[in-house]
Amino acid sequence: MNETTRNGASSAFSRLLGLDILQVGGGEARVRLSLTDDLRNLHGKLHGGALFSLIDTAMGQASHSLGDGGPSSVTLECKINYIRPVSEGSVLCHAKVLHAGRRTQVVEAEVWQDEKLIAKAQGTFACI
Repeated sequence: MNETTRNGASSAFSRLLGLDILQVGGGEARVRLSLTDDLRNLHGKLHGGALFSLIDTAMGQASHSLGDGGPSSVTLECKINYIRPVSEGSVLCHAKVLHAGRRTQVVEAEVWQDEKLIAKAQGTFACI
């Protein structure tokens, strides 16, 4: 496969969650997630695990876009600040590689719903 067909490829897990990979390239990615009843926690809000998966996927896509477009890194760690809950609609995650070293990459991500910041994250990826 060439880079354009591999960048933005979604995993079975991403498809299960309903993640929509909108843009990938140049160390950045944008991924959208729409809240469905299957993604709600006991309080009726978007589950933090679904939000984490959105963030991890967006950061991974941003990281992979600096290689040949295929899987070229794995998550070593990720720290997320959950800022406000999501009750309905969709959220958009923008991830960007801050540092691209030979062995590791540092990636940040923000999740927005309209003009409201939902979550902010930073992760480290190992280049493989």
